[in-house]
Amino acid sequence: MPISQNVKPALWGAVGGAIAAIIVGFVWGGWVTGGTAEKMAVTRSSAAVVEALVPACVALSVSDPAGPAKLEQLAALKSSWERTDFVMKAGWATMPTAKEPNRKLAEACAELIAKAAGT
Repeated sequence: MPISQNVKPALWGAVGGAIAAIIVGFVWGGWVTGGTAEKMAVTRSSAAVVEALVPACVALSVSDPAGPAKLEQLAALKSSWERTDFVMKAGWATMPTAKEPNRKLAEACAELIAKAAGT
């Protein structure tokens, strides 16, 4: 069945318009694929969990029997990497149900403790 000469330009226009809409949607419209949306959701939820657990980490540092001495040691450390490792080794970034410390939580906790200590 032959397509009329009047319909061909309309079909090509529809195809071109669909391609243009897809390009504009993904480049400037904020459209993302399902995989990208999943990665964004995981990143945001991890950040929210860390933010929610930082007060618990600080509370563990305060309730630690050797806390004052450890806080002095932490304040003496200059690099954020060393502070993060110190918080992880102290056990303050290990939540009761976890088997190992959370590095992101340790980073945030060390930063907050260092800020509170004035370093």
